[in-house]
Amino acid sequence: MTTTPQIKTALPGPKAQAIIGRDNLVVSPSYTRGYPFVIERGEGSMVEDVDGNVFLDCAAGIAVNSTGHAHPDVVKAIADQAQKFVHMSGTDFYYEPQVRLAEELASIVPIRGGVRSFFGNSGSEAVEACLKLSRYATGRQNVIAFFGAFHGRSMGSLSLTASKVIQRRGFGPLLPGVYHAPYPDRYRSPLGSTPETCAAACVDFIEHELFTHLVSPDEVAAVVVEPIQGEGGYVVAPDEFLQRLRELTTKHGILLVADEVQSGMGRSGKMFAIEFTGVEPDMMTIAKGIASGLPLGVAVARAGLMAWPPGAHASTFGGNPVSCAAAIVTIGLLKNRLVANAADVGGHMMDGLKELAGKHRLIGDVRGRGLMIGVELVRDRQTKERATDERDAVVTAAFARGLLVLGAGQNAVRFSPPLVLTREQADTAIRIFDEALTEVEAKRR
Repeated sequence: MTTTPQIKTALPGPKAQAIIGRDNLVVSPSYTRGYPFVIERGEGSMVEDVDGNVFLDCAAGIAVNSTGHAHPDVVKAIADQAQKFVHMSGTDFYYEPQVRLAEELASIVPIRGGVRSFFGNSGSEAVEACLKLSRYATGRQNVIAFFGAFHGRSMGSLSLTASKVIQRRGFGPLLPGVYHAPYPDRYRSPLGSTPETCAAACVDFIEHELFTHLVSPDEVAAVVVEPIQGEGGYVVAPDEFLQRLRELTTKHGILLVADEVQSGMGRSGKMFAIEFTGVEPDMMTIAKGIASGLPLGVAVARAGLMAWPPGAHASTFGGNPVSCAAAIVTIGLLKNRLVANAADVGGHMMDGLKELAGKHRLIGDVRGRGLMIGVELVRDRQTKERATDERDAVVTAAFARGLLVLGAGQNAVRFSPPLVLTREQADTAIRIFDEALTEVEAKRR
């Protein structure tokens, strides 16, 4: 497959139109399709649609295809395991791939002193497992999360989610005992703070507002936090915030749960984004990039915490042997080269996108770590009015030129390509993004 985009038909092409028409009749309308892309195959960072159009993929199935599309080592591991056995529920029986994956995870997560893993099928399931385990291990019922957070759409994880109202509207009442605090967005500093003081202000809000007026700290089981908010707009928490949050939770015997579903598995330029801070959480949620596209979600916790009895929590399909085989190979590829590549190419891409900010008045902020980069678009840099419609138009204009990107938050564009992305492909993405911004800005004059 070519390593550069090639658009041969109007978008969507005739075959894509036919499939989209069929989809409209039989598939849930709740799915958020941003533009009419219908994939036929993929290789590395490139994907081809059913009409033969080739795109540079900087979405990676929402940060899932960490090793790229159809990585030969991953495909071989999947095929080899499938020829042996596809399923034998790890809830009721034993198999070596699940044990080996748990051993691999224990060796890479930033938690010392022994780690156990619970296997599910998705990030949402990993969050649900941490919610249940937090309550079980502490005997407490309440949980604190953050505005802008996305932790999933199942009822427990949805109760923590506070990204977009459409995700919660019509589904109440949600899980009781969930409280939300401001997240330290340095571009939009909350609580009247500045970029320099927002970390302290957000932790102080929990201690001096929530713990004074709404919930006693000795009744809080856990604080659940994304080191980098994903759906919330690719907002990077200051290191100080997570460090102070760790101090606060330790002071009150509260568990700290790091949601690394989107920021984990090498995307940030380290295996896990929380490693930049030196903070050691009590539990972590891992999914998306862990198995290169196969469904797998993991809740990892200190061994002493994950001491619930048989039958307390389980999953028929969680830790599927084929997914485990893919994950084991994925971890090897990440450790050997791809985490370092994410740091290198991500830094190169960040520099290029920041250069565009001097050219395009729509760009308000460029932020991120590794190959997890968000570009926030605004109508006015002084007022920081959100350019929501313009963001959607830029994403569509990029698609028309052969670049797949997605929105994040209300008005940011996320770049979350496969971690095999090259510097040359990053330059292509920046060029197309430049052209898309130019087109949208011209229409606004």
